[in-house]
Amino acid sequence: MFKKILIIPALLIGVAALVIAIKSKTPPRKVDTKEKVTVARVITIEPLRVLPRAIAYGNVQPGTVWNAVSEVGGEIVETHPQLKKGAILPDDEVLFRIDPVPYELIVTQIEAEIAASEAKLAELSVKEANTRASLTFEERSLILSRKDLERQNQLKRKKAVAQAAVDKKERNVIAQEVSVQLQRNTLNLIPAERQTLEAELALNRAKLENARLDLKNTVIRAPFDCRIAEVNAEKGQFAGGGQTLAVIDSIDVSEVSAQLPIDRMMAIMARHDGPMPETSHLMDQLPQLLGLEPVVRLRAGEMVFEWPARLARISDTIDPQTRTVGVIVAVDAPYAQVRPGYRPPLIKNMFVEVELRGRARDGLVVVPRAALHGRQVYVVAEEDRLKKRPVEILFRQGDFVVLKSGLEPGERLVVTDLIPAVEGMKLIPAPDAEATARLKRDAAGEGSVR
Repeated sequence: MFKKILIIPALLIGVAALVIAIKSKTPPRKVDTKEKVTVARVITIEPLRVLPRAIAYGNVQPGTVWNAVSEVGGEIVETHPQLKKGAILPDDEVLFRIDPVPYELIVTQIEAEIAASEAKLAELSVKEANTRASLTFEERSLILSRKDLERQNQLKRKKAVAQAAVDKKERNVIAQEVSVQLQRNTLNLIPAERQTLEAELALNRAKLENARLDLKNTVIRAPFDCRIAEVNAEKGQFAGGGQTLAVIDSIDVSEVSAQLPIDRMMAIMARHDGPMPETSHLMDQLPQLLGLEPVVRLRAGEMVFEWPARLARISDTIDPQTRTVGVIVAVDAPYAQVRPGYRPPLIKNMFVEVELRGRARDGLVVVPRAALHGRQVYVVAEEDRLKKRPVEILFRQGDFVVLKSGLEPGERLVVTDLIPAVEGMKLIPAPDAEATARLKRDAAGEGSVR
């Protein structure tokens, strides 16, 4: 009990010490704080003229690929001395010559058959003329025989001649009538004979044309200025009908099928509100309708080569994997600007870049791509305070973005990447003239494009 009473003075001393410490504690010192101000580079929004551009890639292909197919069979007796892969040959050069002798013999045989048919027709005409002359004589003779028979009948009625004489004259009339009928039958058969001979003659003439065509097809010529892509036959070999002897590419036009995302295609195409042209004229008016000017570009290390091109057509399908549309552009005379050691030609399967340029559009709001934060931008509001502004994007191009809505001309856009970016924070706007000039150059089509 005594030990429990001894703890009370110790507790009283502790409480007294705690009260004294609290009363003697120095209050916290007040510190005057100032609002933090951040320097931010800004550009003033102004409507700009924008040249829509897009980059696509594809492989070069010849405008026309022609298969030299043998239409007749036979031994190849001649080939062009330069008929090798990669050779360039002019139009109408003889590529292959198939032995023409069998086809010349067929032509001669059919010509002889035609001559025979023509001779038969001439003979039939003479026969017809002779038969008509004979018929005339026979008919006159029949008239005389009938008159003679009539006289005999009159004499018989007067009992001046015997019945036997009358019967003899009647037999003569009957024989004469048979002769006349035979001549007439002969004349009736002549048109059918002539029709048969004419049909035979027409058939032989058709065979002759076919034989001459086969003879002509023994010579295979280049249909245009070309470059040899493949050779499948040589001199001395037998060529079967329908066999592909060579594959040649045209050199007057090269084409590139470049794949472009659908949204980029829609961004660079010209707006057309009028009626569409008729189907028969659609392809002729397609470049003007879409307003696209393509440029084909080859990048080889540090060297860059360009060719002006034209829009040829749009692919009929969408790539199911990449969801891109094929834009086929054509380069005319791809070999015309060749300079050995300085400028190469557009060769088949060369991987190139295709830049598509649309029609320039005025009055568009353009901001640097780096100033876009998701779907919003930072602007300097009243009292130079930061405000986050949601925007709607029309399309992206290169290092800038074209806005559909969200910003108005005259507003100040923050191009500095603020970390952290707090709504309402105090800013010191610093106009960035270099960023403004770069944005104008990019919008005008002088910068890079992706």
